[in-house]
Amino acid sequence: MPKQAAPKVVKGDTPGDKFSKETYVKWYKDMLLIRRFEEKTGQLYIQQKFGGFCHLYIGQEAIVVGTASAVRPGDKHMTAYRDHAHPIALGTDPRVLMAELYGRTTGCSKGKGGSMHFFDKEKNFMGGHGIVGAQIPMGTGVAFAEQYNETDNVAIVSMGDGAVRQGALHETFNMAMIWKLPVIYIIENNNYAMGTSVERTTNVTDLSKIGLSYDMPSKVVNGMRPEYVHNAIEEAAGRARRGDGPTLLDIRTYRYKGHSMSDPQKYRTKEEVNDWMDKDPIDHVLDIIKDRKWLTDKEIEAIDQWVKKEVEESVAFAENSPYPSADELYQDVYIQTDYPYIKEY
Repeated sequence: MPKQAAPKVVKGDTPGDKFSKETYVKWYKDMLLIRRFEEKTGQLYIQQKFGGFCHLYIGQEAIVVGTASAVRPGDKHMTAYRDHAHPIALGTDPRVLMAELYGRTTGCSKGKGGSMHFFDKEKNFMGGHGIVGAQIPMGTGVAFAEQYNETDNVAIVSMGDGAVRQGALHETFNMAMIWKLPVIYIIENNNYAMGTSVERTTNVTDLSKIGLSYDMPSKVVNGMRPEYVHNAIEEAAGRARRGDGPTLLDIRTYRYKGHSMSDPQKYRTKEEVNDWMDKDPIDHVLDIIKDRKWLTDKEIEAIDQWVKKEVEESVAFAENSPYPSADELYQDVYIQTDYPYIKEY
């Protein structure tokens, strides 16, 4: 059975001219920062600067920046363990993220979570989660809380194409549609659940069709272009805020690296990877910026140098931060409340 092909797009492909110079420049800066942060993370991991599992987001950057530009600050975000890019796109300081990788007290989870458990309450990033598919019902619970508290906020729940095989997804989708919860489900469909392609796990390769059983609005989105992602998220968020319930988005993307740093990637060819890399989202956005003469070569170089400096300073910050003391093992394990009414989280 043929594998999911790279999107048939041409250089400069964009769905209209609704996006401003400021939006394209921000997309470029954020995607480049994510890319360089992840590249440096991979280098540091190989150098054994930190351990544990490590999953890179290289190639998938258009999803998080397109999502971030389409939502509001009060909206809540939750994802799986490939979670470095999401908080960066939401504005988290990369220094505290690098410190978390190093297991230092200045990390976003106080050095206790590592690569798979980033968290930033201030940016409404409700965490990366190491259990496959666990974020699906958990993120839906966040959407229920927003509805219960009568806010205008939406929960955005991201998952991989492998996570959709978890039974909890079906229970959750059913409840979300019954209660018309304000939630957007994003399948970051990079075609591989670890090393197993979508085609080997299902005869229904259009994962948006999973929503049909629940009458959930669903669609396939080109995840190599932030414009398409933004438009899809904006439409879904509007539906959720109106009280019309969830949306499922099968966002087609690709990871240039393996599932994790220990993945030898023997299940795919170099030709396949190169085919997708020809549609690189960062190159696409930069091409538009250049074609429209929005930035000079000098200004583009200044952005590149800023990104490089941010990553270098992140590493220095992490390496100069202290490790947690032993008594931290007993902190943040339980929260003291007047049961059964939890007053804070």
